[in-house]
Amino acid sequence: MMKRIVECVPNFSEGRDAAVIRQITDAIGSVEGIRLLDVDPGEATNRTVVTFVGSPEEVVEAAFRGVKRAAETIDMRRHKGAHPRMGATDVLPLIPIAGITLEECAELARSLAARIAAELHVPTYCYEAAALRPERRNLAVCREGEYEALPDKLAHEATAPDFGARPFDDGVARTGATVVGARDFLIAVNFNLNTTSTRRANAVAFDVREKGRPVREGDPIVGKIVKDADGNPVMRPGTLPATKAIGWYIEEYGIAQVSMNLTNISVTPLHVAFDEVCRKAEARGLRVTGTEIVGLVPKRALLEAGRYFLRKQRRSTGIAEEQIVRIAVKSMGLDDLKPFRPEEKVIEYMLEAEERKPRLVDKTCRGFAEETASESPAPGGGSIAAYMGALGAALGTMVANLSSHKAGWDDRWEEFSEWADRGHALQEELLRLVDEDTEAFNRIMAVFAMPRSTDEERAARSAALQQATLYAAQVPLRTMKKAFEVFDIVRAMAAEGNPNSVSDAGVGALAARSAVLGAQLNVRINAAGLKDRACADALVAEADALAEAACRAEREVLEIVERKIRTL
Repeated sequence: MMKRIVECVPNFSEGRDAAVIRQITDAIGSVEGIRLLDVDPGEATNRTVVTFVGSPEEVVEAAFRGVKRAAETIDMRRHKGAHPRMGATDVLPLIPIAGITLEECAELARSLAARIAAELHVPTYCYEAAALRPERRNLAVCREGEYEALPDKLAHEATAPDFGARPFDDGVARTGATVVGARDFLIAVNFNLNTTSTRRANAVAFDVREKGRPVREGDPIVGKIVKDADGNPVMRPGTLPATKAIGWYIEEYGIAQVSMNLTNISVTPLHVAFDEVCRKAEARGLRVTGTEIVGLVPKRALLEAGRYFLRKQRRSTGIAEEQIVRIAVKSMGLDDLKPFRPEEKVIEYMLEAEERKPRLVDKTCRGFAEETASESPAPGGGSIAAYMGALGAALGTMVANLSSHKAGWDDRWEEFSEWADRGHALQEELLRLVDEDTEAFNRIMAVFAMPRSTDEERAARSAALQQATLYAAQVPLRTMKKAFEVFDIVRAMAAEGNPNSVSDAGVGALAARSAVLGAQLNVRINAAGLKDRACADALVAEADALAEAACRAEREVLEIVERKIRTL
């Protein structure tokens, strides 16, 4: 069953007092199982964005403790900052990451909002997917007028909170109100401008944000705002759907920014927003000098951006993930104001860093060789076979990348980029199989440690051994299939790729054949231990057929290589 993971990104109205911020984050982190991923205070905004993840139950409890401590330590009567705000805990969204739906997060958010109001006496609104009124799906509607409007809002039923309605007394004056909701992953991003003008930054923000700007009669700046029959301003939509944006000046940096929320990155990805803000800024005589990510960002946003900018350069996208991310960072100036460290800003990298076990593929070449040569039976031939397959894929990918930017072949860059993408994907899958083969061996070893004193224990042990043995035969069979796919890459690169690298394609074919034949031996030895002979025979037959096909494919590639070498 998939592990259920929820992310929570509360915004607290304190960005300057480190001691207060620490008290709040300590309260959040006091819940066992919670992983605090990011704490991002802003001096000018006087606001701290905290990001943490855990199981639904853990996250809800940690969020409550954070709200409680914020209510105890932040006095909204003295709060001043550049960001809109309404309470000590200003906004608190729950975000589905894995194994849980947005609707389930919405129910959790409503329960949390009710608890905050009942136990902490903080008026609480529900927004986005948790909204109890349609108009309150929009955070701006809930927070309209900000903290200063609370006395009037609390006094009227139409604007009263969803939970904890009460007069504006000393308690509310201190804590303000809180907005709790559920939403999909949102990227908070600021685009840096080469100006100090808030008005000009706002102009760009209104150009691009989905809501757009009011339509005016005559002069588009000072003309009278056109209103509809209900007296509401008529709006001219901006160019970027699923975005919210404003302009502001940040004294800390000495520049103005377009501050934007990307509420659906499938509709408007980060790189699309960046390019459009650049375009609209240039039309107004401005320039985007860089980008600031607030909080964390999903890995796919940076990978999509990196590939987008590589394609604009007519360069291959079949390169390492780290290099693609680096292209994204440099293309959008994510390190303009401060260093951008992906391991600290990308949510998947943060999770992987805490959960990752030592892996064979993370060792140096020498370390891997020494580990293989040691007296331990794993890693063994299966892992080595998978690694040879990965090296074969890597060689094919290398030839594709070299061909994609060979002088005079500029019109063929996309053709070779597609081959490089395929090759790199195969390389990554085979590298995963390096460790999975060792995991298969470890499962068999674990069975031998099972008790076998009673008939029930012996039966359970026997069944577990058969299951582990079947897995140990299936893993190298998968290695064979993936390694066999390498021939498509190296054959194409031997025939069509950079002729100066044809020998590399040939070595790739040799490595792929060795991977297939090596993994075949592991299929056969593990299949021999299966009691289900029909299953064992089917596995061996499939492995033998792949091995024969690999030998033929290797000969085909080497014949191409020999012909090409003779013509050089």
